[in-house]
Amino acid sequence: MIKNVTVLGLGPMGRAMARTFLRDGYRVTVWNRTASKADALVAEGAHRPATVREAVAASELVVLSLTDYDAMYTLLEPATDTLPGRVLVNLSSDTPEQARAAAKWAAGHGAAHLTGGVQASPPQIGQPGAYTFYSGPREVFDAHREALSVLTETDYRGEDPGLAAAYYQLTMDLFWTTTLGWLHSLALANAHGISADDFLPHAASLLGGLPEFLTFYSPRIDAGEYAGDAERLTMAAASVDHVVRTAEDAGVDTTLPEALRAAVRRGIAAGHGENSATSLVEVFRKP
Repeated sequence: MIKNVTVLGLGPMGRAMARTFLRDGYRVTVWNRTASKADALVAEGAHRPATVREAVAASELVVLSLTDYDAMYTLLEPATDTLPGRVLVNLSSDTPEQARAAAKWAAGHGAAHLTGGVQASPPQIGQPGAYTFYSGPREVFDAHREALSVLTETDYRGEDPGLAAAYYQLTMDLFWTTTLGWLHSLALANAHGISADDFLPHAASLLGGLPEFLTFYSPRIDAGEYAGDAERLTMAAASVDHVVRTAEDAGVDTTLPEALRAAVRRGIAAGHGENSATSLVEVFRKP
């Protein structure tokens, strides 16, 4: 049985996916606005048609790896006559609401839509440990799970097409805020003559303890319990204030820690001073 798949969008992620499908024995059709990006894949056995309409028509399963969902509309609007019967697996990053709108748009043109949120970098595609969030029609996901598993492990989140996008953006929220915190600490470290390499074991040790912290507090947060038995928001206020002042003394930008201080102060003003710092989740829920 010949296994067909089309990959639209050949940035680093799209190329990694197309190459992984090729290695698994798929007949891979590729298309990109800049056709030359497909040259290496064509040399490895991929098919490159002249138009996106031909690319979509070549396979029931169409994987999109684009900048965002607007790029999907730009790409596929001229080719909507080829969409009936197709399954669009949209692995582009965007918001949950955009994913829900895209699913309705696809259905209106006779296609099924699966939202995907890839939890891997391009070199990790096809490697153990990488996974992707999926949401959308269960029967569509089940029918194509084997093909999707060629790329990464699959984590199906439910029928709502927005759920995979929501889980993806949750991880991006955590990733970027954590990364920016690390970069700010490095700027502050450098101001004191401490290199990133010198600070590395201490940063790694702190972050390595986060799973235990999350495991302890997650059930409490779900239950709406913010007891200040382990720490209190007033303690956090003093700590964050010290960070701001340390940055000021070192001549380091204080925008990030000042934003933290503002959030903590809002929490105290809302009456959470004697509660755990996790009570700030209520402040974030009700800005």
